Amino acid sequence: MYSDLSGKTAIVTGSSKGIGKGIAERFGKEKMNVVVDYLTDPSGAEDTKAAIESNGGKAVIVQADVSKEQGIRLLMETAAKEFGSLDVLVNNAGFSESAQSEELTLENWQRVLDVNLTGAFIASREAIKHMTDNGIKGSIINITSVHQTIPKVANVHYGVTKAGLKMLTETLALEYAEQGIRINAIGPGTINTPANPVHEQDEQAKQQTLTKIPMKKVGEPEQIAAAAAWLASSEADYVTGATLFVDGGMTLYPSQLK
Repeated sequence: MYSDLSGKTAIVTGSSKGIGKGIAERFGKEKMNVVVDYLTDPSGAEDTKAAIESNGGKAVIVQADVSKEQGIRLLMETAAKEFGSLDVLVNNAGFSESAQSEELTLENWQRVLDVNLTGAFIASREAIKHMTDNGIKGSIINITSVHQTIPKVANVHYGVTKAGLKMLTETLALEYAEQGIRINAIGPGTINTPANPVHEQDEQAKQQTLTKIPMKKVGEPEQIAAAAAWLASSEADYVTGATLFVDGGMTLYPSQLK
């Protein structure tokens, strides 16, 4: 636990399930105030809120489309209204719709870019405005992927957004380092989430998945959440512009990940 996080306020986009839910719940354990964002899963958002509050934190739920400026502004306004400030932003919302590149429609391409990359830019821009206006030395954490560096077949749009998030992280970190605003990224490997239900795979598929992971095991959302809590805390106050891979070693040999 990081005592300096107690009472601070965080927005976690896409926090009704998966990695975002894990991060929001860990922030609850840190006794933080959390704005829980969802788009289509209200019951999942309620579960996240309940877990945060049972762990000693505070939470409020917002339905917001993070690919739209009005959605991001609603999240920011809620943080200010309910908790008075914003200290931590986690750009977690993201998805992919797999398709071979020659069959990838412009609509599909644009939808993934809007959520995964444009939404993170808008949210980061608005958070930075709030932090600079109020003298807050805050933290922004972008959830990228091992696929910011490892190509993924039939997911060119997804890979492009994750590589874009890497450069967004590094550019903003450089731009706002002097103001004490730290911008970092976490690059998950194969994590057991509803979007990637490894536990539901048959044995052959599981073993094929494990051949890509040097540690021979799949990660859990709680492990990404632990990295997020550290990056948000003062323990990481000399860390900015970095991507912390939490991947069981997947990025050690990308040539095997075809």
